[in-house]
Amino acid sequence: MLNLLVLDTQSPKFWTDLDHRLAVEANQDATIESVVGEILHRVRAEGDAAVLDYTHRFDRLQATSVASLELPQERLTQALLALPAEQRAALETASARIRAYHEHQVMTSWQYEEPDGTMLGQQVTALDRVGLYVPGGKAAYPSSVLMNAIPAKVAGVAELIMVVPTPDGVQNELVLAAAAVAGVNRVFTIGGAQAVAALAYGTRTIPQVDKIVGPGNAYVAAAKRRVFGTVGIDMVAGPSEILVICDGHTPPDWIAMDLFSQAEHDELAQSILLCPDAAYIEQVLASIHRLLPEMPRRAVIETALRDRGLLVTVRDLDEAMDIANHIAPEHLELSLVDAEAWVGKIRHAGAIFIGRNTCEALGDYCAGPNHVLPTSRTARFSSPLGVYDFQKRTSLIRVSKQGVQTLGQLAVTLAYGEGLQAHARSAEFRMASAQDE
Repeated sequence: MLNLLVLDTQSPKFWTDLDHRLAVEANQDATIESVVGEILHRVRAEGDAAVLDYTHRFDRLQATSVASLELPQERLTQALLALPAEQRAALETASARIRAYHEHQVMTSWQYEEPDGTMLGQQVTALDRVGLYVPGGKAAYPSSVLMNAIPAKVAGVAELIMVVPTPDGVQNELVLAAAAVAGVNRVFTIGGAQAVAALAYGTRTIPQVDKIVGPGNAYVAAAKRRVFGTVGIDMVAGPSEILVICDGHTPPDWIAMDLFSQAEHDELAQSILLCPDAAYIEQVLASIHRLLPEMPRRAVIETALRDRGLLVTVRDLDEAMDIANHIAPEHLELSLVDAEAWVGKIRHAGAIFIGRNTCEALGDYCAGPNHVLPTSRTARFSSPLGVYDFQKRTSLIRVSKQGVQTLGQLAVTLAYGEGLQAHARSAEFRMASAQDE
């Protein structure tokens, strides 16, 4: 029998118990860090030779060159055309929905002119080249290809390079088809920390990118942390999370399955239910115990619920909202009567799923918004992946002859106050002999 932790907010230890449950072990595995450090060093120094060596060693691919590990565009198209009609239609429809949503996020350049002729503004440009890491083997997620690649292409990224491990040469057809649909430019069948290193530093065959996005295992995550600064990264995500706030009127089987939907990701995933009705929580518990034996990933779900799952009886829905803002969950379901009325009370969440029909699984695949979301309470200061992650802003400043007198005096005063004489003199030169552009 699954022993799932049940708490009541009226307990004096509630907040302590909650924070203990939310805590994720932050210690980085020293062995992983050491291995990753060596891989990054070798790839940076040896380039293709190191990438090829690690691909032989870890993926058991006896390739003669890194160039031979690149898949031609025809291979991606072939994978798409060979899909069953229903699967292809689902992939293409999901892609269209994701693209339509992200087109609303595109930032635009702007500028304005002050009365004295000084112009100030912002120029928005896309990144030149982005690397997309896609897990291979058993953990193959075509939805992640769409969610990472499409906003990059909508942003205007000229070249998107995908890396995906293919242990023993096994290629996932859905992943390749998703790459074709999303417009990925180049695909290399390499993975692990060596793929991250190749994208970050560049090799003779694999060009250096400006940013690396996409999920991976602990070695990939460690490599992304270490190359940040040389290139940008999307985020280093923690275990998946779902928080459900329910008023007790949703069928309990629905809520149990929603909790399962995150718990099945891995043993560290977190599923939490907040409800003001203690009797309803007992009904959800009964549903959990009845439905769990049917689940193919029962062992993973059971471990996640036992170690990190939580059911909480709250005083009322206002208190539930306060707790939700403290947790700042990756996914938040508002399974409530008049759910929209409560959205404004949520300040911190990666994505909010509004109403009983809006299960989180729809957002994972096809609703449109991105499923790459901040985890581990980082929704307090982070946002979902989007077009804005693939665009950058450049400030524009053009000072007029009249404007240099006003701005120059301000700069001179502040520069001398900071003891930076060259700054002040630079402005004074312009003030003394300003010219119209």
